[in-house]
Amino acid sequence: MFDWLQHSVDWLIYNVFSLTHGSKVADALNFFVFDTIKIFILLGVITLIMGIINSYFPIEKVRNFLTKRKWYGLDYFLASFFGTITPFCSCSSVPLFIGFVKGGIPLGVTLAFLISSPLVDAVSVAMFLGMFGWKVTIVYVVSGIVLSMIAGYILGKLKLEHLLTDWVKKILENKQVADNSYVEEKQTLMQRLPGIGKEALEIVKGVSIYILIGIAIGGLMHGFIPTGFFEAYISKENPFAVPIATLVGIPMYSNAAGVLPIMQVLVQKGIPIGTAIAFMMAVVGLSIPEGLLLKKVMTTKMLFIFFGVVAACIIISGYIFNLIL
Repeated sequence: MFDWLQHSVDWLIYNVFSLTHGSKVADALNFFVFDTIKIFILLGVITLIMGIINSYFPIEKVRNFLTKRKWYGLDYFLASFFGTITPFCSCSSVPLFIGFVKGGIPLGVTLAFLISSPLVDAVSVAMFLGMFGWKVTIVYVVSGIVLSMIAGYILGKLKLEHLLTDWVKKILENKQVADNSYVEEKQTLMQRLPGIGKEALEIVKGVSIYILIGIAIGGLMHGFIPTGFFEAYISKENPFAVPIATLVGIPMYSNAAGVLPIMQVLVQKGIPIGTAIAFMMAVVGLSIPEGLLLKKVMTTKMLFIFFGVVAACIIISGYIFNLIL
């Protein structure tokens, strides 16, 4: 699909810049230029598409949609699915958590939404598509939704409501009936497009620096680190590679834009894709900043349980990825 782009970048690097084909500098620069242009093209298109979908499913509508009906288990799927199409960052975790719980949505369903939203979004979908193709992208999106459903379901069955902080309990004790008066503004798609385009542009601008830094690091690794360098440490033969990658990723902090270019190079250098995806999921889905924010609504015990369940699901999904990809 991007053969034309690769030929153009090759011409730029080897003819215009006169760099030697196969040299470390040429390989690193080729990787950086090609991946940067490709990712920004895909990111712009997919962010716009996701923005159109999200314009019909804003947070208030999602909350009311999940609250008004009895879903008999499907609420976990719907919450995880809506989490993938709704823009969400760590700074939104506390207000979203409070809003969902106050709206009468079960704790497990709320957590399924919070888990899926940072894992699978327009940025990660666009970058996965550009770096790994349709097959891996579809498997990742589906597994992200399923992982969120399972983790949310387990957390819901653990009945952790008593481990919420006193601050949340006080809010819930004083809560009023959920406001279901949200009315969708009737606009045609053409009327929505200017706002959608502006929001998509803001999303792209917001992650652009992370994309550039991540691809730059990936380019250096691609050009200067020999193939097989990582196999001695995290190889497919090592049965503990996936847990190690997950545990290493948890203390780190980045978003998909920053970590995916690095993950791509790790795969090229010999790390199994399931192990690399487990590392990426841990970095994106279990970041320290989000944990510190969630500490406002969860006691320390509940936070450790939350991180432990999600980490266990990530590890299992990493092993499954290694088997099927």
